[in-house]
Amino acid sequence: MEIRRALPQDIRELLHCLKMKSKYAVLLVFIISLIIIEKENNFISRVSDKLKQSPQALAEANSTEVSPALAKNGSLASLQELDAAFSQLRSQLYNITLQLAGDGDPGPRRHVLLMATTRTGSSFVGEFFNQQGSIFYLFEPLWHVEKTVTFLPGGASAVGSALVYRDVLKQLLLCDLYILENFISPVPEGHLTPFLFRRGSSHSLCEEPVCTPSTKKVFEKYYCKNRRCGPLNITLAAEACRRKQHVALKTVRIRQLEFLQPLVEDPRLDLRIIQLVRDPRAVLASRMVAFSGKYETWKKWASEGEAPLREEEVQRLRGNCESIRVSAELGLRRPGWLRGRYMLVRYEDVARAPLQKAREMFRFAGLPLTQQVEEWIGKNTQAPHDGNGVYSTCKNSSEQFDKWRFSMPFKLAQVVQDACAPAMQLFGYKLASSPAVLANRSFSLLEEAQPAWVT
Repeated sequence: MEIRRALPQDIRELLHCLKMKSKYAVLLVFIISLIIIEKENNFISRVSDKLKQSPQALAEANSTEVSPALAKNGSLASLQELDAAFSQLRSQLYNITLQLAGDGDPGPRRHVLLMATTRTGSSFVGEFFNQQGSIFYLFEPLWHVEKTVTFLPGGASAVGSALVYRDVLKQLLLCDLYILENFISPVPEGHLTPFLFRRGSSHSLCEEPVCTPSTKKVFEKYYCKNRRCGPLNITLAAEACRRKQHVALKTVRIRQLEFLQPLVEDPRLDLRIIQLVRDPRAVLASRMVAFSGKYETWKKWASEGEAPLREEEVQRLRGNCESIRVSAELGLRRPGWLRGRYMLVRYEDVARAPLQKAREMFRFAGLPLTQQVEEWIGKNTQAPHDGNGVYSTCKNSSEQFDKWRFSMPFKLAQVVQDACAPAMQLFGYKLASSPAVLANRSFSLLEEAQPAWVT
């Protein structure tokens, strides 16, 4: 205290000013660090171009003999390790900066929507956000809307369903979970329900204080996986949602991106939309297993060729692909209301490099990627065998994503390619020209991802 009183007045004022503006200082350090990192990255890229030349070419250019060790191993392995370490350092710097900026100020409340269709890997990708402790995550809450309200396909009814989904989604992102009571069946009594769809897929609904003591006499259809809880108290869930710093939600029931404009422009929300897509051939193969009864016609035609495919079946497939393509094209056109708020992600890229894509998605959303998320990704993407069940999120992702190629008859792949060609071209999925090409894993059916997919 004596030392502090002995400081000149102007020094004390300067220290006070610095303290008040610490969060701005952190952001300034972050910006300067990124500039330095970018310059280092450019340097590494130039070195990479040199080192990627063959050892023989380098030796000839310098009129020296090739070292046996260099000829055998080169220096590319060391460079790749350096690049990987650099990428990890950059990600860690970004995460630390977000966390430091939040020490005195929790920062903006982010809202993330994972927008997908069935069997595109959305449950797996959704787990990235579910594992982050500061995120209140909901798994397919719009399922109740779909089961309660009957919509006819196409026309005005399709628009009506999109509007209902959108309005319910907005309330959920604002933590008004009571909106679900209008759609859950049986109707909750006293804001209590044991029937919330896939409650166990949301950590936030299975941790205290939302997880209340279990009641033996109450049958809970969708129970928590790692602990026994009583019926879901929607009031406690809504309070937990408001306490969490961020909100994330995944749904396969919103197809039209344009209907989300009011949510993006709502000043109460800071919405980031991640559209997840997958090769439509792989999607159909997965659906034929997961929803066997609905795809009986497809299976019979593919295996026996008894009856021709009904035209309405093919039209439905074409319509699904087109709705996905139209939404993606809108996002990639970068209209003003979507700029900086839309990201297109292919499931195949996530499966091949899950940690890298997770970092990209979290950076896009303005969220720190925690160690808990990284550990979950490592544990659940390098499993020796895929998890049990068609809804499992535990798998060897790098080997699993194109297994469909070895079980799908070529004539079935042709039907999908004909119906979904425009969408496949947009997303960089190559067409298979023959059964041999389809079953040849050394022939990639994937173009490189485009940087412009983050808008």
